[in-house]
Amino acid sequence: MEFAAEAMDGNENKLAEKIDALSGCAAMYCLAVGGSAVRQLLAAGIQPMKLDEAVPIDGLLLALSEAIRDGGVPWIAKALRQDGDASRFERMAEEGWQE
Repeated sequence: MEFAAEAMDGNENKLAEKIDALSGCAAMYCLAVGGSAVRQLLAAGIQPMKLDEAVPIDGLLLALSEAIRDGGVPWIAKALRQDGDASRFERMAEEGWQE
């Protein structure tokens, strides 16, 4: 999905369509996210995951798979309880990702 380029004008209404597009996602990895976006993401049940630098998706999927297996990450535990299908994330990791 593509969105039109928008100015950094503080208009918080422009986030709604983007957050709606993430419906069903447990988390969103990003390089930058503002306080308002964090609040809106959390309200939609999406955990924002801020990265310090661009990271290949394969590494993120591996870390996510290990966190699911090992447990102890609150947002993942919550997502698994809500989803009811813990193997869903493992299947997604196995499918891989092409950037």
